[in-house]
Amino acid sequence: MKKVAIFPGSFDPFTKGHEDIVLRSLELFDEVIIAMGHNTKKKRYFDAELILGKIRDAFSGNERVKVIVYDELTAILAKKYDAKFLVRGLRNTTDFEYENSISQINKYLNTGLETVFLITSPELAPISSSIIREVHRYGGEVAPFLPYKL
Repeated sequence: MKKVAIFPGSFDPFTKGHEDIVLRSLELFDEVIIAMGHNTKKKRYFDAELILGKIRDAFSGNERVKVIVYDELTAILAKKYDAKFLVRGLRNTTDFEYENSISQINKYLNTGLETVFLITSPELAPISSSIIREVHRYGGEVAPFLPYKL
């Protein structure tokens, strides 16, 4: 049976940290679906279609990576794609507390779904989408933190 994992997020923007999680996930899973979702608590800074295209370009030629957009519960999305795993990156204990709560709800909604936490590579741990947005907003250089050019 094919092991499919979903890597959900708002990816506003998709950073080198996100890319690292996807690449490392490919060591564990047959297929990784990058699922750009809509976070009702956040207003997007970067255009969703622009970032979606950049993510697709970054993984073009890799048949084991799919990139989709969704607007539903992640646990339900996983059922549609027959994914038994969610992948989440953890930079620190604050990330763990937040992600652990979400993983418990996802497990309740979809009992066959397991969340796999990958610790962020040390050199990428300081990178967060919110920091990148702030640097960009004030004209700072963000290219070193992104796997593509804006």
